[in-house]
Amino acid sequence: MKRSYSEEEHAAIRESFMKYVRKVVPPSLIVAVLTGLYLISQVYGPIGPDGLTWFQSLLSLKAFLGIWLGLRGGLQVYFKIQPFVFKSHVLPFAFVITIIFLSQFMYLPV
Repeated sequence: MKRSYSEEEHAAIRESFMKYVRKVVPPSLIVAVLTGLYLISQVYGPIGPDGLTWFQSLLSLKAFLGIWLGLRGGLQVYFKIQPFVFKSHVLPFAFVITIIFLSQFMYLPV
């Protein structure tokens, strides 16, 4: 997109897009975390005498990553608390990709 527009036009377009992102993402984060917490309470199931199943283990990992992402996002947006250590968007993006891949492996028979 930078090649098609001048620097000023690109900045204006980007800011216009970000205005809508800032309105949509925070409520979406809260809905995602709350529905995720509800669903994990419904799907997790009892822990058997042999310990956690493969499904429960991956679901726990996904829940931890999702809660971390939701808390980080909520603290940034609503309380203006910036992360101290991981300031870039690389780690959250990596967590989202990890959650997607874990979803693909959850139902494999082990």
